[in-house]
Parts: sequence; C-alpha cells; structure tokens
Amino acid sequence: MLLGLLWILLPLIVGYLIPVRQAGIRQAIDRGVSASVYVILLLMGVSLGGLEDLLGQLSRIGSTALILFLVISPINLLALAWLSRQRLARRKPLANGESDAASAGKLQAMLGSLQLAGVVLLGVIIGAGAQLLGWHLASVAETLATWALYALLFLIGCQLRNSGLGLRQILLNRLGLAIAMTVFVSSMLAGLIAAPLLQLPWNQGMAMAAGFGWYSLSGILIGDQLGPVLGGAAFFNDLARELLAFLLVPLFVRRAMPLAIGYAGATSMDVSLPVIKQYGGITCVPLAIVSGFLLSLLSPPLILLLLSF
Repeated sequence: MLLGLLWILLPLIVGYLIPVRQAGIRQAIDRGVSASVYVILLLMGVSLGGLEDLLGQLSRIGSTALILFLVISPINLLALAWLSRQRLARRKPLANGESDAASAGKLQAMLGSLQLAGVVLLGVIIGAGAQLLGWHLASVAETLATWALYALLFLIGCQLRNSGLGLRQILLNRLGLAIAMTVFVSSMLAGLIAAPLLQLPWNQGMAMAAGFGWYSLSGILIGDQLGPVLGGAAFFNDLARELLAFLLVPLFVRRAMPLAIGYAGATSMDVSLPVIKQYGGITCVPLAIVSGFLLSLLSPPLILLLLSF
C-alpha cells in the first residue's frame, strides 16, 4: 500500500517541481485540470453504473454521504465559530458591498458544482445501460480513471507551484494558518467519530473527512482506493459542503470571517473565492487564498497516507 501511495504521489510532486512562467501554458494547465476532472467523474459514474444491485448501492452512497455531512459539518462549524471569537480573528467591520454581481457569482458557482454532479449521473446512466446490453465497462473505466488520475495530480501539482504564493507569504499569515489548522483538526476528529457510525476502520473514516470540500478530488482518490461506492459518498459529502458554503458566506463573512472562509475549505482559493471577495471585500482574499492553498496542498497526500495504513 505504501508503494501505491508513493506511486500516486509522484505525479503531484513532479508537477510541483516544475515552474511555469508562460501565461498560455498556465491556461492550458487549468483547462487540462478541468477536462481531467470531467473525464474521471464520468468514468467514476460508469463504474457505479456497472455495480450489481445498483439501487441498493446508490442508497448506501446517499446514507454514507448524509452521515458524513451531518457529523463533519457541525464539528467544523463549532470549531470555526470558536476561532472567530479569538483575538487573532478580530477585524474591523466591512462596508456593506453586496451586489447583483455577487449573487450572480454565487449562482454560477453553484451551477458549476451541480454540473459536475450531472457528469457523475451521466456516467451512471451509461454504465447501467452498458450492463443491460451485456457490456462490462466497469473494469475498463477503472483502469482509464487511474491513468487520468495520474495526469490530474501532475497538473494540480503544477497549479499549486504556480499559484503565486511563496512560503514566506503563507507562514506570515497567521490567521490563514489558523483557519486551515482548525479545519484540519476538526475534520480529523469528525472522521474518527464518523468511522464507527459508518462501520469503517478509523483511517478510512478520517480519509473520508480529509477532502476539505474538494469534492472532485476526494471522490476520485477515495474511489480509486476504496471503490466507487465510498468514492461516490465522499464526492457527494464534499459537494454538499460546498453548496452550503455558498449560502453561509453571505451570512457570516462579516460577523465571523474565519467561519465563512474556513467552511469553504480547499475551495476558498478558487471556486468559492469570487463569492468570498464580493461579500467580504478585498481584505478577505489573502486569508481565503492562504487557507485554501494549505488545505488543497494537504488533502491529496493526507487521504493517500491515511489509506496506506
């Protein structure tokens, strides 16, 4: 298992070591990440569609995702609410800057999330249809998804290296570090609590909680290691987290900035960032980027490390 961990982490490390200065190449990397995510989620859906007793498995996915969400979210929110009351998190009140553009940005982000869920559903339909016709696509889909995962991790490594954040900028942002650490610790505690409820080993429960809202990657990594059922549960748990984050940001970013930014998790540096900026102002952006960057950097190796035990 440890050898498999190193083999999967290798593309991420190699990508992180490659500096990219040309804007055109960076744009191509971004498009490659988006395309890889769509391809892998479609293949994950095909694998799900090829399972025996599909309706029963979908019921298990839904119940597992619901338990994860109901355990992880309250613990995250309580921990972040505590952090929001600490002296480190105190900030001057922000001016009211809500706008139609903010609402449009939130709606666009939510539609993008639902679009990815639709890709998984399309894959399930294709896999189930192929199964009815006697075509067994699940094993082929899993093999293709593994290779697509290697490509995705390489491209993500390139993105993280060229995100514009240096180590000094990260370490000097104490509140951003505190937000990321609070999300990490509370998520691991929630994973330990959820594991016996899901009848999973402790390490698998913690791995299911280590996506930090990065649903496209957590579902892929968990699915590659533990199968499409748990991969699907991880995907929908983190998807529900992101959708709730879009609702919480407008409500709490002024009164409890760490709570709003922290609950967005890894997505606070990309998908959720426009909503955070529009509702919280420009002062929230560095915190969101640092926190999201740290959680994005931590999530893939942490999931793989936990599953190597």
